[in-house]
Order: sequence, then structure tokens, then C-alpha cells
Amino acid sequence: MLRIGDFCYTIPMETMERQRELTAVLGEAARAYYDGDREVMPNIEYDRLYDELAALEAASGVMLAGSPTQKVGYEVSSALAKRAHPAPMLSLNKTKSVDDLLDWLGDRRAVLSYKLDGLTVALTYEDGALASAVTRGNGAVGEVVTNNARAFRNLPQAIPYKGPLALRGEAVITYPDFEKVNEEIGDADAVFKNPRNLVSGSVRQLDAGITAKRRVRFYAFALVGGPDAHATRIEQFEFLQAQGFETVEYAPVDAASLRAEIDRFTARAKGQKAADDALSPSAQLTLFAQPAIPDAPFDLPVDGLVLEYDDLAYSASLGATAKYPRDAIAFKWADEEAETTLREIEWSASRTGLINPIAVFDPVPLEGTTVSRASVHNVSILEELALGIGDRLKVYKANMIIPQISENLTRSGTARPPSACPVCGAPTEIKDAEIVKTLHCTNNDCPARHLKAFAHFVSRPALNIEGLSEQTLEKFIAAGFLHELADVFRLKAHRDAIVAMDGFGEKSYENLTAAIEAAREVTCARLLTALGVPEVGSATAKEIAREFGYDWKRMMEADEFDLSGVDGVGPVIAERYAAWFADPKNRRVVDDLLGEVRFKDEKPLAAAQAEAAAGSAVAGKTFVITGSLEGYENRDALKERIESLGGKVASAVSAKTDFLINNDAASTSSKNKKAKELGVAVITEAEFEGLCGMCS
Repeated sequence: MLRIGDFCYTIPMETMERQRELTAVLGEAARAYYDGDREVMPNIEYDRLYDELAALEAASGVMLAGSPTQKVGYEVSSALAKRAHPAPMLSLNKTKSVDDLLDWLGDRRAVLSYKLDGLTVALTYEDGALASAVTRGNGAVGEVVTNNARAFRNLPQAIPYKGPLALRGEAVITYPDFEKVNEEIGDADAVFKNPRNLVSGSVRQLDAGITAKRRVRFYAFALVGGPDAHATRIEQFEFLQAQGFETVEYAPVDAASLRAEIDRFTARAKGQKAADDALSPSAQLTLFAQPAIPDAPFDLPVDGLVLEYDDLAYSASLGATAKYPRDAIAFKWADEEAETTLREIEWSASRTGLINPIAVFDPVPLEGTTVSRASVHNVSILEELALGIGDRLKVYKANMIIPQISENLTRSGTARPPSACPVCGAPTEIKDAEIVKTLHCTNNDCPARHLKAFAHFVSRPALNIEGLSEQTLEKFIAAGFLHELADVFRLKAHRDAIVAMDGFGEKSYENLTAAIEAAREVTCARLLTALGVPEVGSATAKEIAREFGYDWKRMMEADEFDLSGVDGVGPVIAERYAAWFADPKNRRVVDDLLGEVRFKDEKPLAAAQAEAAAGSAVAGKTFVITGSLEGYENRDALKERIESLGGKVASAVSAKTDFLINNDAASTSSKNKKAKELGVAVITEAEFEGLCGMCS
């Protein structure tokens, strides 16, 4: 009982206990997510608990110290330098109701945009050059990531405007690039569960080379300091675009057009094509012109929309609360959920020894696809969900992409982590790092530890051995055929057993051995890629091979100083590279392999390429490839052709791009649109071939 004057306020003890519990649980989850780049609970569960805490605080009038409803971002704890923000970087209040948005908007004009799910970064430019980049951090203090920001794929290093400029935006990694990076770094699936975690870990690095390799992109969403000539937010967006920045996709709205535009943005995020007549007649009469939303596949991670008043003077007059600005609000999609029954929990082992739980349930349709599996991530989430076989689950797609369990309706809690490794049978152990429990195999020689290494070894960027899928490799490992990487080239010793295997036969065996024999002749870059040296993907391997004259002995013996001149290799990667080859165990693996493979003589090829490049208009030019191809098997084949003539291939159109190759010049894709904006020539394959024969 609390008495103030003549009034008595009663706060039930269970309410305060629940607030304390929620404050602690959500605080730990936020620290793990923002500062540790890992998840301890599904996003939908975090949002549910957050909303419960906010409701309890509103009812009780009490907010405990450390409440996540009063905090922004994460506490800064990394080794990066820290810097205070000139003005707080606040969160946004949110709703899942379009009616709430309409009430908030009233008769005002506003701007609707995507709320990208990445790492918020504040940039400053001085004299037209990038001066600093600072993460959002806890809203008041962030981490300095200026060198890493210079490695963002689409960020202009110099701009036409020479006055002081400050802007904010989101650093993101697209879903396709997320998948590529996971493949390249081998065990990313054991660490990074989504693009948001990966971009956070990539930008907050001490080595900018890692940021560059992970294809981080930046999309501006706010101009916070610069020329005062802008009266509206749309004018600010247009100014930023004129400076070379890519901005979040946006559209002007008012009360008449808001609902239709939300439908349009939602359809695009879901990969659907919005109908041409999506806008009602009244909406079409809005005072704003409707900008075209690209038809290209939408592959950016988003977790909602943002609605902001367009009139900057009106926005400034509203001020802010301790946590939220009053001139903007976030719209979170109500996740499409489906009920299903849990049938099995698979425990998937990785080459680090980590064993992750995967829920297998009756197939259900979600967001246009059929879903039957969802990662549970770790033992902590397994226990939080109280899973058991036969339980009724609610499942959804996080950000409409990644299957997740939102709720266990039964909560039997009967599922237990296995006491023995599902692969080798060795005892398992649970490691408890802070609040995250993870399961590990105690056997350093567990075959599962080798599976990912073998899968990478035979993958397309490495030795490119067709017929050795991960499932086939798993069978061969279980049968005892594969212990070291070189054993791939000794599979002939197990001919009879392989032919007798389910799914195999004489023809399959012959095709497999032919592919293995073809892979014996290998380039230095492909072998280096195949070894799985930390942070050395195919592009870096090519640069290292080129730097050391395609001499494998020099490549193996290179130290950190030798590697300092290699394009794209920073000090951290150089240190890891040298340490990997200095490890006696790794050298034994390499020596074993050298007895099975033979190197192609690349020096004549390099000389021929140099000669071809000298007489080609391709040399020194940067290309981007998009759309379907006609004369090449795939983009990799075209990329190799360009590189053989001294050109470079980038993943995104920028001011440094010379040519965009697209057989559909009339395409309305985002890359075509960007090329036209920047004056980049759009050419077909046939026109590219014409360039190949031209004198530079």
C-alpha cells in the first residue's frame, strides 16, 4: 500500500515481481541481440514480453531501473572507440493497426518508408568527404566505425555538397548476400541467425576488410544536419539522392492514400506484385504523385514501415519523449501465423562441435510458401518454449522470410537435449555462456566436425566436384570413407561399397569418379579457397594467388608482412592466414592433399590474359551483371570472362560502375534505374562481346 496525501495506491506484489522478471529477461535478451549478435528468444516472443511490460508499467505507474521500455539500442561494450551523439538517436513508437496510423496522421501529409532491419549508423561529411561513422549504440553513445563504413558497397566517399553534412541510415546485408557470406565463412549458421545479426557483427569489426567482404550496404533515412533549404522530408530525400546516397524506398501519403500504400509496400516486401489498380479513385486524387516502386525482387531485411510527417517545421514543433520522437511512428506487420503439431526435434551438429535443435512439424502454408521446419537456435530457446513431441505450435516467418516458432500452446516441456552426439555417439555437454545455453559434442574427432569442411572443399567456388552433396558426404563419413580432405581423391578404394549404397549405382559412381579426377587439376586460388582458411573466400584467394605469382610454395609461406600488399587483405585476415598455415596439423592436411592434386600452369594463362586485356576495352572497367543470360551458362562464367580480360565485376551499381550488363534494357529493375540515374551505360551480352574485341 502506497499513500500520497489522501490517496492510496495499491500495486499488487505479483505485478512488481512480474515487472522485475520481465525487465531482467528482456534486458539480457537485448544485450545478447544487440551487443552479442545472437538470439536467445524469437523476435515475436520479445515483442510480446515487451508489450506486456509496457502495459504493466502503464497500469502501475512504476518503471524499474534498466527497463527496456526506457532504453534505446544496446550498451556499448566492444573494443571500438566510443563517441557521444550530438543529439539522441531515439527509438520509434510502434503499432500494428492501420487505424492507429490514420488517427496519428489526421489531415497531415506524410512519408511512408520501409523500416530496414540492420544496424543504424550516423554519418558526417566535411568538405565533401566522409569524416565519421558512429553506430547508434545506446542512443547517447555509439561506436566509431568510420573505416568500416568506407567499405560499405554503395556509400559515396565524396559528395558534391561541401558544407557540413550529417545523416542517418541503416547498414544492411541482403538476404542473397547473407546466404553467400554464410557459405564463405563456413560456420556462420552456428553464429549468425539472420542478416541483422550478421551486419552487426560485420560493421562492428576492428578489421574493415571483413566489412568489405560481407557486402554491407547503406540506405539513408534521415538528413539531420546540412543545408536549411528544405521544407519537407521528401526534399531531403531528393537532396540525399542527388549526393549519391541510396535511400530507403519511400512514398508520399495522406489519409486517402495511406492504406493502399501500406498494401503496396507490404506486397513488395512479401515478393508479390501489387495490382496496378491498388489505389482507390480517392487515393489517386491525392496531392502527391505516386512514385513507382521497383518490380525487382525485394531482398532487403525489413521489420515494418515508418510513417513520418512531411512538413519539417511541423515535425520540429512536436519535440520528443525520453524515448520516442513525436513526428514519426513505426508500423509492425501482424505476423501471419499458423497452428501445427511438433513431430520431431532434430539435433544438427556443425564442424565447431555445436549441436543446434531444429523443430520439424506438420507442413503449413505461410507467406506464400509451405513451411515444415524452424531453427530453435539453442537450448535456452528450447527450454523457454517448453517444447515436446506432439505439442501444438504457432509458427510464423520472421520478417516474412525466416520460419520461427512464436508460441507453444501445449508447453509439455518433455524435450531434452541428447546426452550423446547424434553423429558419433560421444557424450554431449551444455555450455552456459551468460544466459545462452548451447549443446556441444565433446569428441574432437566427431565426423560432423568434418562434414562442413568437406562440403566446402567440394563446393562450386572451391574444387567444384559434382555429385558430392552434403547428404552424400554424410553417408561417406558415416561409412568411414572420409577422414582427411585428401580422402576425397581416394574414394576409388571403396568402389564396391559405394555402388551398393542406396541412391547409387554403377553410372552414378562413374560420374562421381570422373568429376573427382577432373578436380585433381586445380588452380592455386581454388585449392586455397577449398582449404577453408578463415575469412579467405574465392575472391580473396584469387588476389592472393595473383600477388604471389601463382606460386603455391610462396602462398603457403607468406607472413603478415608479405600479405599486407594484397588487395582486400587487412591485418586481422593476414594474421589468421599466416597462423593457419603455421599450424602443423593444417600443414599435414595440405601436404597430404599435394600428393593427390596437380596445379595448372597459370603463368601462360596469366600472360595471355594480360595480353588480351591490353587490347580490350574491358580492361580496367567495372561491370555489374543482372537479369537472365543467353550466351553464358551462368553469371560466374560471364564474370570469369570479364576478369580474364582485365575487368572487374561488382555486385551493385555505383558511380564507379562503367557498364551494367542486362539483356533487357527496358527493365524497371532497381539496378537499371540506378544505372540510368548515374549515367552508367546499360549493354547487352552481344554489345559486351563487341567490347571484348575493341582496342582500348
